[in-house]
Amino acid sequence: MPINFTVVPVEDAGGDSNSVAAAGSSKPVNLGNMFAKEDDEDNLQGPHPGEDRQKESTPFLSPDDDGEQYYDGKNMALFEEEMDSNPMVSSLLSKLANYTNLTQGVREHEEAENEDGVRRVAVTVPQMGTFIGVYLPCMQNILGVILFLRLTWIVGTAGILGSFAIVSMCCICTLLTAISMSAIATNGVVPAGGSYYMISRSLGPEFGGAVGLCFYLGTTFAGSMYILGTIEILLTYIVPTATVFKEGEIAAMSNNMRVYGTCCLLIMALVVFVGVKYVNKLALVFLSCVVLSIMATYAGVIKTLIKPPEFNVCLLGNRSLRNEMFETCAKTEVIKNNTVITEVWNLFCDSKYPNATCDEYFTLNNLTELRAIPGLLSGVIKDNLWGDYGPADTYIEKKSQPSIEQTQDTTHDMNQPYVFNDITTYFTLLVGIYFPSVTGIMAGSNRSGDLRDAQRSIPIGTIMAILTTSFIYISCVVLFGACIEGVVLRDKFGYSVKKNPVIGILAWPSPWVIVIGSFFSCCGAGLQSLTGAPRLLQAIARDGIIPFLQVFGHGKANGEPTWALLLTVGICEIGILIASLDAVAPILSMFFLMCYLFVNLACAVQTLLRTPNWRPRFKFYHWSLSFLGMSLCLSLMFISSWYYALVAMVIAGCIYKYIEYRGAVKEWGDGIRGLSLNAARYALIRLEEVPLHTKNWRPQLLVLCKLDSDLTVKHPRLMSFTTQLKAGKGLTIVCSVLEGTFMTRGNDAKTGEQKLKAAMAVEKMKGFSHVVVSSNLRDGFSLLIQSAGLGGMKHNAVLMAWPTGWTQARDSSARRNFIETVRETTAAHQALMVAKNIDHFPSNQERLKEGTIDVWWIVHDGGLLMLLPFLLSQHKVWRKCKMRIFTVAQMDDNSIQMKKDLQMFLYHLRLDAEVEVVEMHESDISAFTYEKTLVMEQRSQMLKQMQLSRTEREREAQLIHDRNTASHTAMNDKAAGAPPDRVHMTWTKDKLINERNRQREGMGVKDMFNMKPEWENLNQSNVRRMHTAVKLNGVVLKKSKDSQLVLLNMPGPPKNKKGDENYMEFLEVLMDGLDRVLLVRGGGREVITIYS
Repeated sequence: MPINFTVVPVEDAGGDSNSVAAAGSSKPVNLGNMFAKEDDEDNLQGPHPGEDRQKESTPFLSPDDDGEQYYDGKNMALFEEEMDSNPMVSSLLSKLANYTNLTQGVREHEEAENEDGVRRVAVTVPQMGTFIGVYLPCMQNILGVILFLRLTWIVGTAGILGSFAIVSMCCICTLLTAISMSAIATNGVVPAGGSYYMISRSLGPEFGGAVGLCFYLGTTFAGSMYILGTIEILLTYIVPTATVFKEGEIAAMSNNMRVYGTCCLLIMALVVFVGVKYVNKLALVFLSCVVLSIMATYAGVIKTLIKPPEFNVCLLGNRSLRNEMFETCAKTEVIKNNTVITEVWNLFCDSKYPNATCDEYFTLNNLTELRAIPGLLSGVIKDNLWGDYGPADTYIEKKSQPSIEQTQDTTHDMNQPYVFNDITTYFTLLVGIYFPSVTGIMAGSNRSGDLRDAQRSIPIGTIMAILTTSFIYISCVVLFGACIEGVVLRDKFGYSVKKNPVIGILAWPSPWVIVIGSFFSCCGAGLQSLTGAPRLLQAIARDGIIPFLQVFGHGKANGEPTWALLLTVGICEIGILIASLDAVAPILSMFFLMCYLFVNLACAVQTLLRTPNWRPRFKFYHWSLSFLGMSLCLSLMFISSWYYALVAMVIAGCIYKYIEYRGAVKEWGDGIRGLSLNAARYALIRLEEVPLHTKNWRPQLLVLCKLDSDLTVKHPRLMSFTTQLKAGKGLTIVCSVLEGTFMTRGNDAKTGEQKLKAAMAVEKMKGFSHVVVSSNLRDGFSLLIQSAGLGGMKHNAVLMAWPTGWTQARDSSARRNFIETVRETTAAHQALMVAKNIDHFPSNQERLKEGTIDVWWIVHDGGLLMLLPFLLSQHKVWRKCKMRIFTVAQMDDNSIQMKKDLQMFLYHLRLDAEVEVVEMHESDISAFTYEKTLVMEQRSQMLKQMQLSRTEREREAQLIHDRNTASHTAMNDKAAGAPPDRVHMTWTKDKLINERNRQREGMGVKDMFNMKPEWENLNQSNVRRMHTAVKLNGVVLKKSKDSQLVLLNMPGPPKNKKGDENYMEFLEVLMDGLDRVLLVRGGGREVITIYS
């Protein structure tokens, strides 16, 4: 259906002559001319950032910057710097007041067509009101093939009461859907797009795309059904002799339907391809045929009160006969006092003589002729109240008629002139066949672009059309049951009444009114389906939410969807090859019911969420009505055909997941997003109300990343390790801090956040990213540790990389930042994980074929050391690594019992790991430890006294460097390669010897044992700490040097901050010689339990 829009030119204050001329002219105005000035200015200014997102999200009609000044003089000088982004209210109101039906997205649509090289089309003024624009199109789409070809059969099979239940359920379903649709359609400007637009903008692109495609498939299969109805009328009633296949009646009829249906489809597709205007011109003719047919039916019912029609049905016993082969319903007749046999005799006997051998049932029973339409006053309504279901290929019988059954049960001879049930009938089948007769309620909303006042016309026109058609259907059910004989009603094709449509013999003045009217009605409905379905597919393709459908968004120069039409014809041909109207009807019922279900869901969600933008002008809706409609749609789906319902749901689910995985990101302010926000809020509140149980504990990580000068992630392997540890479960927040002020580095923060998101996407990490700007890194990390997360979804563990450059730093900020982070995580009762040599950790693409993950369990701080290897082993990178647990036994400990207890503990924890107890005997503190501690304290004292300017500090460092290099020639080369402005503070044995020799030169010749007084002056706490670090490091190196990962208890920093400068040195000694190390510090709570 072509979409027309109104553009009303407004005369400027200056009295532009062109505007006046345009306003006074009735010619259509081109949108391109109207926006030409704005486009030119936009092109000069360059493209606006984020323009694509703004097209959908902006609430106003012309979001582009016009480049005009919306203020005059100095009255608004206070706001003059914001005029570009915030126009004056008077200008905005002027644009809105002069808006008639220029729908949101029209300008962008035409600009997109212009970019594709398609000329812009002129838009004309729509003049359609409620009656012409909504009521009549809905009537035409609702009333159709089922009414003329199947309703009498449904009434005869289900009975008046059963048919009334079927019609009532379906009509109530569509009425409730129409109420929901009216609420959505009146909630703002309604662009052309029908149910797809409403669902997609209310429930999001995933639901919109899935249901939009289902609606497209339903419309396409509706075209198949209408074409099959057209061919059925043609071959059964109009030209019965024009058959291609004549053998085997049932198979021949199906093949004829396929051949003629394919030809009809190609002709209709050609008409649609040539131009939709021809379909529109014929629409009134098709609608007239429907109205005349219904009026003829009602006229025939009234006529039965005066004189019933002269149509009779012939019964043999109680079995109905096909009477197109004979005229007289008798075995013999008297002509001129002579008894002669009739055509019926020849059908059942082998000769025309009285002593011929005849069919046993024919011999035992008499022929009875009944009036096919007894009339309203005949009382036949009592016989038709109840249903008469039966299996396929059974006789259609009048139960109240006497009959003598044959003595031996013979198989049904389909060549005998009986009327048979062609399919097995049951209640749910009839529901699926009937439901397509109430579809078509979206016809008004699909024409919203052509309506004078869509918000008023759509609710009134659609609901009135549903009420009118519901009255027609219910009245027809009652009138058919009250006027027509039951065996005739159950005769689907009218074989018992001279092969006339059953509704046709009731109509006045002739059955041909119904035949011709229903034929053209089916033709028109088929053309409408072939016209609407490609445009719906084109709208979905142009939205860009389903990538593989984008080719169907293109068409001819005038916008006709050529490629979409070809796909529609192909799918429609599938329905035609089924060759059965009764088999195709339940298929399209599923797709339409699913579409209506989501219309009701959209209204219910929007109503319950009470979003500020939900302000429908249509007030007669309620969320309970929407839920009732949704439940009724779902029930009808499974009542009609449970397997078709499952197939439709699987198709919709696959499309939903595909759009979610591959589709374009769209933000349409949909209700599902609002529902997610409400659900998230509720869940967060619930999480905060109840403390987390140990069984549900998992690391919710705050990952502290460092960005380099290009704002890219410095250690991307930190992301990889996070992914391996989390496996997509739980909360992950990736953060970083930039130094400065937000006013100066706000754009850098946004860029850094985008880089973090990109790095997370590369590693397939699911989580959140955040970059803050702070005056210094310390405050920034402190704020993140305190405030990251929300409610119950806060982090409980911090992951960071070991600051490898702290020894070469010119100042102590890196060391201080790290130590303060350790202190703050401990104070906040959060776990801390520090990864050393993070760049050596495996990527997500690597697979460790063998090796071990070694846990050195020195102290118990909640069991996190036990849990982390298990979590890592769930990821495919670490899956083949075995877990080993080492613990340290002191002199007083029973190492054998410790091992047994640890094995039992692991057994209860359901963890598979090797256990080893390492004995650390008391030993004297080595001279190496003393000297290492001495050098550490001397360096710390030197740095404390160095409260000098930066130049003096570098000069002092240079002097120390020169003395070191002058001591030993063996160290000359290494020292010469080091930068002159850095102090080396990482001590190895070689460096220790050099420093000792330097001190010897300064002190003179001294005996080694004479240094003991200096050792005794050392801080004994530092000596003990260094001793522990050296011994532990030696044991760990011996056992775990070749392991894939070593997990160590991380000792806490000293409570007295005077010892901070030594803390990092202790950790360096503890990890010396190990490649991949993860220092772990618990958060002060148990994170693993033996209980279920």
